[in-house]
Amino acid sequence: MSDRSSKTETPPDASKPQMRDEDQATIGPKLGAVGRRTFLGGAGALAASMPFAGAPEALAKPAAEDDGVLMIKKQGSFFVGGRRVQAPGTLDPYTTNANASDDGQIYYYDRLYAQFQIPPDARRYPLVLIHGGGGTGRVWETTPDGRQGFQSIFLRRGYGVYIVDFPRRGRASLPSFNGPFGELAGVPIVANRTNRSGAQLAFVRWRLGLEYPKFFPNSKFPKSSEALEQFFSHLVPTVDDPVVVVDGLVALVEKIGPCIVVTHSQSVPFGWQMAIRSSNVKGIIAFEGGSYFPDGEQPVAIPTYAGTASTPGTSIPKGDFKKLTKIPIRMFYGDGISKPSPFPGVDSMRLNLHYSKEMAKTVNRYKGDMSVVHLPKIGIEGNTHFVYSDTNNVKIADLMSEYFQEMGLDIGSGSA
Repeated sequence: MSDRSSKTETPPDASKPQMRDEDQATIGPKLGAVGRRTFLGGAGALAASMPFAGAPEALAKPAAEDDGVLMIKKQGSFFVGGRRVQAPGTLDPYTTNANASDDGQIYYYDRLYAQFQIPPDARRYPLVLIHGGGGTGRVWETTPDGRQGFQSIFLRRGYGVYIVDFPRRGRASLPSFNGPFGELAGVPIVANRTNRSGAQLAFVRWRLGLEYPKFFPNSKFPKSSEALEQFFSHLVPTVDDPVVVVDGLVALVEKIGPCIVVTHSQSVPFGWQMAIRSSNVKGIIAFEGGSYFPDGEQPVAIPTYAGTASTPGTSIPKGDFKKLTKIPIRMFYGDGISKPSPFPGVDSMRLNLHYSKEMAKTVNRYKGDMSVVHLPKIGIEGNTHFVYSDTNNVKIADLMSEYFQEMGLDIGSGSA
């Protein structure tokens, strides 16, 4: 990780919570030339679909592959990144209200949570499964209707699997203390407003159907009422800071070593940043998300459904973009985004698809290796925004396994 530059210190105000610079530095290197601007347009790209042969027999496991014992050699969890802050005053732990007092207490927050499972004789590169907006790592564990998620599917295929919860979500915890949300001793530590998607918006936005709860006829999403309840229950309130999230993700891959990163939606631009900042990212699989372009090389903007100009991806320094040409990248898009849509959330994925294709062209023009698979174009229809939760998630895993082989990432534990 890069060193912090020195700076002149000013005396702290003892009446306010104190955050140490060295604790801020534990999150990871700053974004440097890219900075926060790389996240502002992070919704915009699409990519050229490419045909491919069926997965090799050894890789294409049947849907019943969950029969039998799941072998795990090692499992656990830990936190990385984050900050430490101390409230003013001195805590008296013997007072009756000590558990409601911030006085003098030290808090750790904005840390990224990671759980891991490693099978016997694991392949060289584990997978890091990164959730998208509004959810947590729970989406990779089990599908809404109780089938195996990518966690178990890829464990059975010999990959170690890491699943994260972003800072301020899930087991990483919301950054609040004793008193008003996000405040410590009257000082705002984080924003005091959260966002959360409800059932009606999530159903339409993520392309289960045009109106809650009426599914598209060809939808691959589990259709039982219990599955819907499970799906909507995983949606959590968010109070994100993308810079904090990326710092935590970079700290993770710096800790665990070489790996394959799997991103979805909101986290797709985070994956690009991880590859730019850490050479431990050896390949990326991305599901429906934003695109990056070198400064001065963004494509011509296409109109939204409403006729306004869209944002053609995010512009970053050319030197950073070239780092994305050093690893293989595959993107997947589901169904229902071929035409303009009056629903902004749906139309944004149509735009993403277009700009992802343009990003792939640009990466490959710089001698990189990126392709985009629009699933309906290869005969796989009905997939939603949550491709890995749909009823054909084993087929999607088969395509990923084929790509891992094609990209040279399915290296066995005993390989040199």
